Parts: sequence; C-alpha cells; structure tokens
Amino acid sequence: MLRVGILLGCVAVTLSIGGCGPEPPEPRPMGQFTDGLMQVPEGWSSPEFPEDNPFTDVRWALGKDLFFDERLSVDGSVSCASCHMSARAFSAPEAITPGVLGVLGTRNASTLTNVAYQPHFMSEGGVPTLEMQVLVPLQEPSEMGHNIVTACEELAADYAIQSQAAYSRDLDPFVMTRALATFQRSLLSGDSPWDRWQRGAGGVSEAVEQGAELFGAAGLGCDRCHTPPLFTNHGFANNGLDAVSTDPGRWVLTGDPADSGAFKVPTLRNIGFTAPYMHDGRFQDLDGVVDHYMSGGAGHAHQDSALVPFSLTAEEKSDLLAFLHALNDTAFVNDARWYP
Repeated sequence: MLRVGILLGCVAVTLSIGGCGPEPPEPRPMGQFTDGLMQVPEGWSSPEFPEDNPFTDVRWALGKDLFFDERLSVDGSVSCASCHMSARAFSAPEAITPGVLGVLGTRNASTLTNVAYQPHFMSEGGVPTLEMQVLVPLQEPSEMGHNIVTACEELAADYAIQSQAAYSRDLDPFVMTRALATFQRSLLSGDSPWDRWQRGAGGVSEAVEQGAELFGAAGLGCDRCHTPPLFTNHGFANNGLDAVSTDPGRWVLTGDPADSGAFKVPTLRNIGFTAPYMHDGRFQDLDGVVDHYMSGGAGHAHQDSALVPFSLTAEEKSDLLAFLHALNDTAFVNDARWYP
C-alpha cells in the first residue's frame, strides 16, 4: 500500500510546489531545438508541454543529468537509468528490477518510449502527468527510497548553475520534477522499418507484410488495443494472465472489482528490446507472449472479452513475430542523446 499512498500523495505534493517561484524564461517555439534534442517523427504531432514547463535545451540537459544521477536514490545506488536503460529502449532486463538496499520492486520496469504522448502513468494509470510521475519511483521504498526535498538539498550545490539557467531558481522539487519530465518527453521513437514502410521510404520482407495483416483488424485484431502509430490505445485491460489475480492492478485505485488484474495497455514499439514481458516479467521472449494469447488466457472473471483462443500455423506465428520485430527502432536505442 506504500506505492498507492505515494501515487495519491504525489498529486498534492506536486500541486503544492507548482505555483511558487519566479516566472521561467521564455521557451523556444516547438521545433526549434538546438542540436535536434527534440526530434518529432515524420507525420506526428509535437508533444504537448505544460504551461509551467515548456521545452528549452537547458531544461533538457538538466533533466538528462538528473536521469543518470544515482544520488537521487537514498543510498546512491539507483538512478532513473538503472531501471530504464537506453540500450533497452528505456526498460530493464530483469523481470522485477531491484531498488535501493537490494530490495526488489513490485513490477517490471516499462519502456519510456514515447511517454510524451501518454495521458496517464504507472501501471494503474493513477498519475496524470510526467511531472507527478517523477515523485513515485523517487519516494517508493523499493525503488529509489528517497525524500525529494532531502534529495534536492543534497544536490543543490552541484546543480546550482544548471538550475538557475533552466528555471531561474535553485534545485528544488519544482525544478527536479519538471527537468526530468522534459528529458523524458524527448524520448520519441518513430523510425522503425514499419514506419519507413508506411511512409513509402523503405520496404519490408513478405513475412513482415503477412504479419502486419495478421496483426490488424483483418486478422487477429491486435490493433484493437495496440493501435498504430503508438501501438497502444492508452486503455486498461485484464489480459488473462491468471485465473485469480495475484496483483490487483487498477482495482487498487478504483475499488471496482471489474478492474481486478487490469493494467495499462503497453506500447509495442521497440518490443524486441524490452524483454521480459508483462507487468511481472513472466515471459522471457515474444514466443511466450504469442503462446499466451493463442491460449485465450487463463479465464479470469474480468478478463477482456476480446481474448479468445486462436491458432496459428508455424509460418503464421513466424510472420507475426517478424512484424513485431519490425517495430524496433534501432536508431533510437543507439542515439547518443540517450547516453551519459
């Protein structure tokens, strides 16, 4: 229940730190970013930034430095990047990622790919902005386990020049939450082989084409939940992992039994880099994921009605997997912007 308290409490904390301090410097208009720090994929709308936190290069740079700083955690062992690794499309290789003092977290670390377009955050969807989301892992005892006020006090001297340049004030919770959110909003990925194929800028194999047809409404209807181009509908679903939920999921926030075992529908972008899969990391590869859906789920009382058993030939399964791997944006995970 500690995480739930932080989820609910972070709203009050963020609001309390949101309105104080001098006016921030005038930001550049969208699209005019030095060194291409924000690169919006072709054909996509620019992400929206809060009125009190528009994009500037210096805010991005401050947020990046904080993202890789292990001193944000109470014992100096865990940074944001510990659970969201650049080379893994900002996810982690462990089923459940360890936090401070060697304590295990509670769920698999989700990818941060295209979080700028998400309307809510955390697996239950209980946090409405990236600024508020920063508070949850930072203060969660099994993740970074720190107090944001104390963390800012400890780091204020080292970040004094950057904080003043970015927000005209010393490092405090207002600055830390907004700088980290600014960096995360720049994690835009939309140049996979599938994207180039859709734009007419490149071809894909016949297997990928066949897999895309299977994936879509004409085939299995996977795009009902994993809707292009973001490959999520931003909704919540119980995908039948267990007949009886071992994790309450969204129910813990809504109190509605119909939400038992329901979690936010994840993006499939860069899915080849983000194993293991599901909220508890139970599947080590995509074969296991496809097998689960082919089974029709475990029959939970509130399992999504779209989950029904289906069969694929070995060739069809191979085609579907080829399509999923065509959503991998190799340039994104290799981009020097994302590395310290």
